[in-house]
Amino acid sequence: MQTAKEIMTASVVTIQASASVAEAVQVMREKHLRGLMVEPSGDDDAYGIVTNSDVVYKIAASGKNPENVTIGEIMTKPCIEVDPEMTVQEVCQIFAQNHLHRAPVVKDKLLGVITITDILRRTMWWQG
Repeated sequence: MQTAKEIMTASVVTIQASASVAEAVQVMREKHLRGLMVEPSGDDDAYGIVTNSDVVYKIAASGKNPENVTIGEIMTKPCIEVDPEMTVQEVCQIFAQNHLHRAPVVKDKLLGVITITDILRRTMWWQG
């Protein structure tokens, strides 16, 4: 069975919690991404995540100006992290239990991100 590190996307785009939501939206548009990992503010801090759904539900739906709201105000933190040695089946179970579409792959540092798309594109779990 494949592991998270075998199918994750290693090139991860991150953003600071102090950045504006407008900046994050611009990065997501330019890079064709649905979410960004938010950098920890220090060694003892956890990673966060901000997604296009956060922008729609927390900014657009409430009529807030994305220039005036920081990522730190709308991100999910701490986010559920995936160990690189987890099997794809274990990752799928975590995603299903927590209604996730993506998660950072972390082992002392950010190694990558794993998404539902990665799982569908890079695995053939149904063939055993």
